[in-house]
Amino acid sequence: MITIKKIAELANVSTATVSKVLNGKDQYISEETRKRILDIVEKEGYIPNGIAKSLKIKKTKTIGLIIPDVMNPFFAEIARGAEDAAEEKGYTIVICNSDNRFSKEEKYLSILQEKMVDGVIMTATESNTSQTIERCNIPIVLVDRDLQMDKPIGRITVNNEEGTFMATSYLIGKGCKNICFISSKIVNKLSKERLQGYKKALEENGFPVDENKIYLESFNVETGYKGVNELLKKGHMDGICCGNDLIAIGAIRALKEKGLKVPDEVKVIGFDDISISKYVEPPLTTIRQPIYEIGRESVNMLLSIIEKGKTKMHKVLTVTLVERGSS
Repeated sequence: MITIKKIAELANVSTATVSKVLNGKDQYISEETRKRILDIVEKEGYIPNGIAKSLKIKKTKTIGLIIPDVMNPFFAEIARGAEDAAEEKGYTIVICNSDNRFSKEEKYLSILQEKMVDGVIMTATESNTSQTIERCNIPIVLVDRDLQMDKPIGRITVNNEEGTFMATSYLIGKGCKNICFISSKIVNKLSKERLQGYKKALEENGFPVDENKIYLESFNVETGYKGVNELLKKGHMDGICCGNDLIAIGAIRALKEKGLKVPDEVKVIGFDDISISKYVEPPLTTIRQPIYEIGRESVNMLLSIIEKGKTKMHKVLTVTLVERGSS
């Protein structure tokens, strides 16, 4: 493999001159010399030693992204937004899939620090993760799921309680009187807030909160499918507020198998507005999060922390109701 020293010999210049050209600090170097060096670099296929350079400037221009489930379209879209924003700023994203497991989050945070990433964007699985983040010595931005801690970090969230309050109130406005709630177990602030929004809407509209109408498991299609089957054993339903769109898709499938028409007999509303939501049958009414923008904003916030020294930044993005055929 060719080295800077060899390039300098071939170009008949010093290694310092080659280094300046390769790093764009060549304003005092003649165009003839610069071209001669670059021609040799191209001909010989020189590849810079990124690790050595990173050690020198103490930056790798890389960002770690830890997400719970890369197969979930919600997190895939966040990753796309983050990657696009990072590329524009000259950074590279390293994606880590935690499988919603705290142990994998711990491992990846450790590995990413060893790899000298400049910062980390992550969706934390549960509240225990805060202790691991407190011990990190690199900038961190949390997206989607918030955690309480003393460490100065960045946060990108939406008002989850407002979202499910809006969703449940919408179903009530459509005439639903037996509204069920299917979502994830309360293992983080997001799950708790979405349940609170559902309960608050019932209470403010004069409906009792019935725990027999609540099914909590995970943010996936299977939870929606199983939830409907379990809740139907306990009584009648005419509306379902779901913790995310995947749950809603599973719920619609189960309702159809039971011979219940959506939305004529049971109205269903999701949360997120993932790309597939408009293509299911019937198209899904949902609470829209600006998913792609969450990814972009997380990178912009992290770079503000890295490059400008800003701390304790928190941005709350707006959710909106998207009405389609499922309600």
